[in-house]
Amino acid sequence: MPEVTINNVNVNFPFKPYSVQEEYMTKVIECLQNSKNGVLESPTGTGKTLSLLCSSLSWLLTKKAQLQAQSIVGGIETPDFGGHFFKQLKNKLKDAAGNSDSSTSFNWAMPKIIYASRTHSQLSQAMQELKRSSYKHVNVAVLGSRDQLCIHPEVSKETNSSNKVHMCHSKVKSRTCFYYNNVETRKEDPFFKQEVLDIEDLVKAGQKFKCCPYFLSRELKQNADITFMPYNYLLDAKSRKSQGIDLQNSIILLDEAHNIEKTCEEAASLQICSTDIAMCIDEVTAVMEDMANDVEQNDFVIENSGNVQKDFSADDLCILKAMFLELEKAIDSIKVVKCNEGDTHPGGYIFELLEKAQLTHGKEQLVIEKLDKIVLYLTTTSTSPFTRKGNALQKFSDLLRIVFNSSNSLYYREKVKQCYKVYIQLEESKKNHKYDTWETKKTVLKNDGKVISYWCFCPGFSMQQLMEQGVRSIVLTSGTLSPLKPFISELGIPIEVQLENPHIIKGDQICVGVLSQGPDGFPLNSSFNTRNNPKYIASLGRTILNFSCIIPHGLLVFFPSYSIMKKCREEWQNTGLWTKIAERKPIYVESQYKDSFINVMNEYYEKIKDPSSKGAIFMAVCRGKVSEGLDFANANGRAVLITGLPFPPLKDPRIILKQRYLEEMRTNNKEALSGQEWYQLEASRAVNQAIGRIIRHKNDYGAIILCDCRFDNPGFKKHLSAWLRPYIKNFTNFGIITKNLRDFFKYAEHDLPQPNMQYLNNSISLPAMTASFDTTLPRSARNTSRHKSEVTSVIEDTFNIHSYVNENEKNDKSINAKKKNFSELLATESKPVINFSDCKLKENYITCELTRSIIEPVIKKRKIKMLPVEFNECLSGPSTSSVSTENIDNSKHSQQISEEFNNDTDKKTLGKTYLKEVKRSLSEANYKTFTKMIQDYTKTGNLEELLKILENIFPQKEGLFHLLIGFKRFLKKQHIMAFDTHITCLKNKL
Repeated sequence: MPEVTINNVNVNFPFKPYSVQEEYMTKVIECLQNSKNGVLESPTGTGKTLSLLCSSLSWLLTKKAQLQAQSIVGGIETPDFGGHFFKQLKNKLKDAAGNSDSSTSFNWAMPKIIYASRTHSQLSQAMQELKRSSYKHVNVAVLGSRDQLCIHPEVSKETNSSNKVHMCHSKVKSRTCFYYNNVETRKEDPFFKQEVLDIEDLVKAGQKFKCCPYFLSRELKQNADITFMPYNYLLDAKSRKSQGIDLQNSIILLDEAHNIEKTCEEAASLQICSTDIAMCIDEVTAVMEDMANDVEQNDFVIENSGNVQKDFSADDLCILKAMFLELEKAIDSIKVVKCNEGDTHPGGYIFELLEKAQLTHGKEQLVIEKLDKIVLYLTTTSTSPFTRKGNALQKFSDLLRIVFNSSNSLYYREKVKQCYKVYIQLEESKKNHKYDTWETKKTVLKNDGKVISYWCFCPGFSMQQLMEQGVRSIVLTSGTLSPLKPFISELGIPIEVQLENPHIIKGDQICVGVLSQGPDGFPLNSSFNTRNNPKYIASLGRTILNFSCIIPHGLLVFFPSYSIMKKCREEWQNTGLWTKIAERKPIYVESQYKDSFINVMNEYYEKIKDPSSKGAIFMAVCRGKVSEGLDFANANGRAVLITGLPFPPLKDPRIILKQRYLEEMRTNNKEALSGQEWYQLEASRAVNQAIGRIIRHKNDYGAIILCDCRFDNPGFKKHLSAWLRPYIKNFTNFGIITKNLRDFFKYAEHDLPQPNMQYLNNSISLPAMTASFDTTLPRSARNTSRHKSEVTSVIEDTFNIHSYVNENEKNDKSINAKKKNFSELLATESKPVINFSDCKLKENYITCELTRSIIEPVIKKRKIKMLPVEFNECLSGPSTSSVSTENIDNSKHSQQISEEFNNDTDKKTLGKTYLKEVKRSLSEANYKTFTKMIQDYTKTGNLEELLKILENIFPQKEGLFHLLIGFKRFLKKQHIMAFDTHITCLKNKL
């Protein structure tokens, strides 16, 4: 492999690096040598990840060799390879040498690299890059959750992550997990040291060697030169502790760092409500009842956990119940003045609230320990996943960990006052409420309960905590960090090294411009005041129609929000514009539900590859699955249209408080980001991410069209990625942009390199791989046909099936079935020390005042809105028994449906998911037809009539064919075979 020397470090690269790659690696090595932090932007397609890995690992190996030499020779002076940090390290080595042997000193001094990204599939992609480099021999580890790594037959089936953790703890403690018991004997196997193993490889290896991949990964981490992990393992203090992550002398590489600010804030924030506290009381009471029933036993043991004795007493339960009752009383006494808006309090208010329940700094740890033991009991004694309790107690335990996450209480409280706000509003019904990310939630008052939000508005709060762990250097990198100045100001840590790399492509490979009006001359403006104007919607539709006739292959259209996309779709369907567009290019629409999203994406890619097609249109949403996680290289994305600025909802409480926080900070620092600047940046960063879906490698080309007159504002243009700014044109009328696009694609087709046809494949591989840098043919050997299929893009993080839980499959019977991530936890405050040994009960604890009346009022469960009767009746069709594979079509869609049909998922839940997708996809008139069709089919059983209507309302050309196939699960049993045959005939016609 070619070798290049950068700052006295020899870097092996898979090919001769481009100038932008050399510049990028120079900055990385500068950060590591001088123990500095850096922010490096390099556009997608410039080999950023490969450059990051090669440069950092080459420095690490050189440093390792240097330290080994010093350890052996005894402190030989060498060039200042590591700056001031090296001198400090050398002194520590000398001190350590007097207390331990040289090998111990060396191990302490050896830096380690932590590579973090947003998702596991992005990590897998980076590890694939490592495998094709000359550094694949280094010691590598990857950390994942039990959701990805557990292979125990019983534990792995548990759907609740918290329950899975406690079940695992129980089995590990009692040594009843066969796979865990084998880790110690298997961890030294050469196989685990010779290969770079990602999550999928670890699971396969664990199954092969009969050892636990989860605990094996933690063993491999001990001696790893580089460890791969998701962001939250680093940024969340409790995750760092649970994963045993030591950051002393570590180099942290944060790839895909454009989301890091939001991730930092969410990791340090939480939410809790009155219902959660009530459920805590209920769960403690349930344990007290169990103990009362077993009063005749001297030792109370935990069932199904190897007869391990309990670690809590009746006294402990009484104290905890008293604590929760006091906290409930304190929350109930809060007066919400602004009932419709909610009240805002300083960050320190959370400590005052918890103090009323005698929870103060230094005393929370004892409560956490007791809660964890009770949750373990509740989790492991339940015989069914549906009867397990403990979620509310776990949520409260997480709350305490986040609120009291520092030993320096005075300094920490001051930081909380600066960075946090406590927002209190009346509790609302959230029963299966799915809302647009950028659309203000509508409050539905349910009772006098409160929701307490403990929100962090300073990303630097988490970043500074990282630095306090003894981190040597932090490098943040992404393809879309511009503008760098406000990004750096939000981080709150010193950034000495910066880079804004140009793109690897040339100017003739892109056509970029702002379009201010449609073909009818009507202004294109998707602001709040005009987005519902029928004239604007019609003009936008005609714009897309015209572009669909000019742009070859794949066309991406991004809307500011799901609600705007839905509104436009309905209007275009009612006026006939939708049909006209679909006749030119089939339309596929981003689904909010992952199961149907996979089908839609596969259909889109298949249509692009079809040589007889004219390409396809994919309509998506900024900040949605497509804008963040997919690669539309080559024919999959020849143009991207941004139809508006995706501003956050102006009246959302969190948005308002974030802007207020920034304005407060600006009073002390005039250089700081203002609230309005941040608000605009949120929109521009989402636009940069959407634009980044195309132009994925050095030979790619495409058009970027900003279809909103507000994009012509100089203030917005300066927020676009640096590499893009020089090429932006202002198209004053539709005729000019039409001519530009025609000329651009005509030139590109005949004069720019086309993809190498030998790299074609017929399926989408997971996870995504980065684009190759040498997939071009000589000009004389190129195929210039517009409609030949090209290299298929691959799906990245959005299709991580193992970690996905369908939102519509959540059991909403009780509040404790909610997710327990940081953003759902919340706060309260503190008082004198809680000493569980101080509470002594009478000899017969059943007569204790707190347990005398154990039967509490049952907490009302939220009602679940069922489907219309006529649709439920359809669900009595096929049974969940296996379907003859002879009648299953070989397409991916039919396979997917067959798998869903044969699993044990509740059919009513599947029906609800399907119905929502249908309602979202159809016009009001077609949806009424669909509803009537179900009623008629239920009464008459007329399959022929049903098929006619399905074909009419779910046409292939409009990208709705997957919904036709999906109706199979609701057919009567006797119609399954005929339906499969009919689908096969339809596909053959296509």
